[in-house]
Amino acid sequence: MRLTRRAIALSLAGMLVAAAAVASFLWPAPIPPDSIELRPAYQNETLIARAWALPVAHRYGPTGYIYQPNQSVCGPTSVADVMLSEGRPADPKAVADQSGAFQIFGYLPRGLTLDQEAEVLGKTAGKPVKTLRNLSLEDFRAEMVKSNDPSERIVINFTRAPLFGRGHGHFSPVLGYIADQDLVFVGDVNAKFKPWLVPTQRLFDAQNTIDSDSGLKRGVLEIEAR
Repeated sequence: MRLTRRAIALSLAGMLVAAAAVASFLWPAPIPPDSIELRPAYQNETLIARAWALPVAHRYGPTGYIYQPNQSVCGPTSVADVMLSEGRPADPKAVADQSGAFQIFGYLPRGLTLDQEAEVLGKTAGKPVKTLRNLSLEDFRAEMVKSNDPSERIVINFTRAPLFGRGHGHFSPVLGYIADQDLVFVGDVNAKFKPWLVPTQRLFDAQNTIDSDSGLKRGVLEIEAR
């Protein structure tokens, strides 16, 4: 009986995630005045074109970039995009299956923590992953600079609220860094947002937050490209 009740509870959780996704699509929330969406650089056409030409970003896209099939699989989709940037096509569903996280109808009701993402990234890539938490702003900026190094790949775990004034935890690859503007190019795997540019300080604040599922800080994952 306990197993049946647990299965029902998890099924309901999956349906609630799906319902929330549909509701946010049909009735999008208004953009708060402090959202980075309102900053001039956010998706400035000239700067975005410049960002896609960066040494690593052009290996990701812009054509062929993978977007998450539902809002719960940002972690597996980010891993799939990292593989794509190395010329190794990967499917978000296959990555999600490797994570070992509970799924229902293709949804991960609880998503993935930073440590779970590190594990599945390492398993999929076949290489060790550095998990970086509690970075200073200076160290964080140094990691963003590394995103332009073709021998490195960076995935970031942040919460949207400090950036957009709304939203929850999220994973996406860091595609590059525009040094003279101090802007990070985040390859948002949510097709509703698409890749965007953000000042380093704002992104630092968004990842320097606690994940309620793990009780630990969010952060950055670093892995060597093959």
